[in-house]
Amino acid sequence: MNVISTYKYARISAFKAREVTREIQGLPVSAALDLLAFTPRKAAALISKTLKSAIANAENNNNLRAEALVVREAVVGEGPTLKRFTPKARGSAGPIRKRTAHIRIIVTDEIAIETRETRETRKPAARKKTGAPKSKASPKTAAPAETEAPPAPEPAAETKITESPEAAAPESSAAGTANPEKGGE
Repeated sequence: MNVISTYKYARISAFKAREVTREIQGLPVSAALDLLAFTPRKAAALISKTLKSAIANAENNNNLRAEALVVREAVVGEGPTLKRFTPKARGSAGPIRKRTAHIRIIVTDEIAIETRETRETRKPAARKKTGAPKSKASPKTAAPAETEAPPAPEPAAETKITESPEAAAPESSAAGTANPEKGGE
């Protein structure tokens, strides 16, 4: 059963509050409250208040246990903006926008509770898939696998490289003291 709690006209920008609500979605309510308690933002206190209200609504109105609840959805919408002005130079005025937000949290007991270990192991896997440097490494590893069939050109290139240093070594020893790189003039 879904239980909704709404905090209207919260005195915070919706943009700032959304950063915190993204973190608690899909968590059990106990883990979400712990996360909010240690988040050093103003939005965390407002969202915590709304989450506690949703938990109380679920326990009192719907006879649900708090241990079985999961944050299904945490949404922050924009509220009305209070428009004020501050004096500026030469008699002009500068606008001040005091933004508000509507915080809506939906908790449910229908979603299986996800443990922290599974959530932590899931996040890095999602980040690896979207990383651009990882996609560049994949074609390089795939290319040698394709070139393993014709290994003949690679040894030929290696033998040329090994012959060149051997040929260069006797010349440098024959030059002796007249080494132009070291300034032997």
